[in-house]
Amino acid sequence: MFGRFMPTEGKFFEIFNAHAKCIVDASHELELLIDNMDQMEVHKQNVQTNEKRADKLTHETIDLLNQTFITPLDPEDIHSLSSHLDDVLDGIEDAAYRMVAYRMEPIPHMVVELCKIVYSCAQALEQAFVALETKKPVLPYCIEVNRLEEVADQLVRDAVSELFRSETDPIRLLKLKEIYEFLEQTTDNCEDVADALQNVVVKNS
Repeated sequence: MFGRFMPTEGKFFEIFNAHAKCIVDASHELELLIDNMDQMEVHKQNVQTNEKRADKLTHETIDLLNQTFITPLDPEDIHSLSSHLDDVLDGIEDAAYRMVAYRMEPIPHMVVELCKIVYSCAQALEQAFVALETKKPVLPYCIEVNRLEEVADQLVRDAVSELFRSETDPIRLLKLKEIYEFLEQTTDNCEDVADALQNVVVKNS
C-alpha cells in the first residue's frame, strides 16, 4: 500500500492529522460550551479558532497538490478528504453559533447526547488518519463513524417527534429543531469523511 511514497509526500498526512485534530478540539469545545453556560462565548470563539485553522490547512493542501508531481494518494482523493474534513468543521461552527445565539437554557439532554456523538466521531476520524499514515487498518474506525451516524440519525428523529408532541413554545421548537438538524448534519459530514477514507483504502489495497 502506498508504494509510491516519497519523503516530501508525508506532508499530506501531516496536514490530514492536523485537520483531524482541529475537528477533535472543536468538537470538545462544543461539549464544553453546553457544560459551561456562563462561558459559552469563549468556547464558541475557540470553535471558530479551530475552524479558521482548518481553513488554512485546506488551502495548504490545495497549494501542496499544485506543487507535488507524485502524491501518496490520488489527487482527487486528497481533495475529497480535505473538502469533507472542512465540512465537518463548518458544521460544528454552525451548531456552536446557534447554541450561543439562541441561548437554549436549559440545554436539552438530546443536545448533550448529540454533541457527545460528534466528539466520538471526531476521535474515530483522528484515529483513522493516524492508521492511514502508518498503514494500519482504517476500516474499523470508519465502521465506528458509520455506526455513530446511525445512532445520531435515530436520536434526531426521536427528538424532533418529541418536540412536536410536547413543546408548546413554537419559537423554542424551531430553534431546537434547527440545532438538532445541524448536529445531525455534522455527523453526516463525518460519515462522508469515513466513506472517502474507505474509498482510498480500496483504491490502494
